[in-house]
This record gives sequence, C-alpha cells and structure tokens, in this order.
Amino acid sequence: MTIPPFDPVSEQEIRVVSAQLGRPARGVVGIAARCACGNPTVVATAPRLPQGTPFPTFYYLTHPSATAEMSRLEAGQVMVEFTHLLAEDPAVRDQYARAHAAFLADRAPYGDVPEIADVSAGGMPTRVKCLHALAGHALAAGPGVNPIGDLALERSAWSPERCECTDPGAALADDGAPAA
Repeated sequence: MTIPPFDPVSEQEIRVVSAQLGRPARGVVGIAARCACGNPTVVATAPRLPQGTPFPTFYYLTHPSATAEMSRLEAGQVMVEFTHLLAEDPAVRDQYARAHAAFLADRAPYGDVPEIADVSAGGMPTRVKCLHALAGHALAAGPGVNPIGDLALERSAWSPERCECTDPGAALADDGAPAA
C-alpha cells in the first residue's frame, strides 16, 4: 500500500506536534495518522532534515500516550518476543519484508538520500529494533501492512480510537483548523 501525497501541514498542526514532542518539529511533510480528536499521532518526516541530517524514520510517532505505551512495551521485553516470532514464523517474516519495501516506497517521493537508501525503520526487514517506529508505520499504512507494528498496537493499552490527548483544547477539526 502506498500512501498518497499528504495535505499541506498547517502551522497549528506543527504547534501541536512540537508540543507533543517537547521540542520544535523538524522536516514534517505530512500528518500520516491522527487521534480520534484530530490531533496528529504520526507525522511523515522528510528523509533529509532541514539542516541536512539523513532521517530514515519517515513515520514518526508523536502522540505522547502512544509513545509512552510503546516505551512500556519495549521495557517489558516485547521486542524480544517479537524478534523470536520473526525468526520462527516465515509468514510474519515475509510480511515484514513487504512492510519494509512499502515503507521505502512511501518515503521515496520525498527525497533520495543515498546514505539511507535501503534503510527503513524499526529494524525492518530483519529485526525488531523500535516499536515506536513500527507502530507509527502501522498506524500510517493501516492494518495488515506491518505485522510487528500491528502486534505492538494490539498489545498496547493505547488506542487511536480513544482520545487521550493532554490538552483536548488543542485538538484539530477535520479541516485542520483548531476545533471549536
């Protein structure tokens, strides 16, 4: 599945993402997934940041509750379990390789960066390295594309269908404007 071009990112969306991250957002080319309230959950980031640094993590998880939950899973050794699954299940391994290819195809229109030409994120296609990146990809691409990202989201106590934003007043309406 290839993600279509993103709508232009509004200044309000950049403010929300910056607040989520606790630092200025960099290189955002689109909002790839949203919370139930409309706030960004995953941003698509240019493969080369404005100051020139290569950045392979095209899908970057920004939602504080989602990132906290992926950190909790990582601390609970879920990556070890998923790494064993990847090693033992050829179907999961094949789908994970397809997820890697889909990730690279999604990122390609946003710039050719030779330093990261075959690098996706989260350890794809051969290992499980970062649940944040894999969950971000799964949220952006939808169910069935990234099997490890899907498993992380299933295991998570967080859900994109339920708003857990700390500042609901910062929520965005469907048109990207601040919600009333």
